[in-house]
Amino acid sequence: MLLPALGAMVATSAKSADLPTLKSVTHTFEDLPARTSGANGKNVTHAIFDGLTRNGYRIEAHETELGPGEEPHPPHHHVDEEMMMVVDGALDFTVNGRTTRLGPGGLGFAGSNDEHGVKNPSASVRSRYFVIAFGPEK
Repeated sequence: MLLPALGAMVATSAKSADLPTLKSVTHTFEDLPARTSGANGKNVTHAIFDGLTRNGYRIEAHETELGPGEEPHPPHHHVDEEMMMVVDGALDFTVNGRTTRLGPGGLGFAGSNDEHGVKNPSASVRSRYFVIAFGPEK
């Protein structure tokens, strides 16, 4: 009964072994690398970090700006868990088929393997939000 769990732990450790251990650091927003995606490059993602805590736990963070009506990708699921915090605009946050509209200061959490997705519901205003992912790599 414990063998499948042990196998999963070893697989997770092997993937995580390639990640750096995060150090205490600060970044200005202007220094974060940017990547565009979506129709006509309307979406911009700024990677913040992806690595292991000193306790060996994986954490990844990024900031995303979605153009009006855009989504970063179709709904999906993965082993790691994600917390999303809205900074500007609105975000339709869907988990397991249930959609909630979040505004600035709103927060959504998707647990491990829950089907989830986000979309900017506005026809004219960009939305901006932070994602913090915890746990094994996607």
